[in-house]
Amino acid sequence: MLAIVSIVIRVSDLPAQMRFWKAALDYVERDPATDDWVVLQPRDADAPCVALDAHRSERVLPPRIHLDIYTDEPAAEILRLTELGAREIPWPDRPADADYVTMEDPEGNRFCVVDRPNWVGWRRPGR
Repeated sequence: MLAIVSIVIRVSDLPAQMRFWKAALDYVERDPATDDWVVLQPRDADAPCVALDAHRSERVLPPRIHLDIYTDEPAAEILRLTELGAREIPWPDRPADADYVTMEDPEGNRFCVVDRPNWVGWRRPGR
């Protein structure tokens, strides 16, 4: 059986991106970081890890993959993430009833903050 255990994000400034993603997700280092690699794991949840890989990578827009981060308080989380250095990405074609906001981290890696008021941990209800 296969399972997604870690999602890898290429970064340029490993220490800065570690600070951002640790604060954004309340993750901790699984093991001490090396010069070019660290795996961040959830502090208290059973959820995938985020690994940061300090290797140059060409930025492509729109990205082929991105994170969806669920919350039941999207406005508060968007403000908090903005204060951490993220920014909201304007998208004129976003549906009027969209339950998400597209953002990017300080290096431009995109993610969405998704409003899920019935969200239970990281698992979908009924699973």
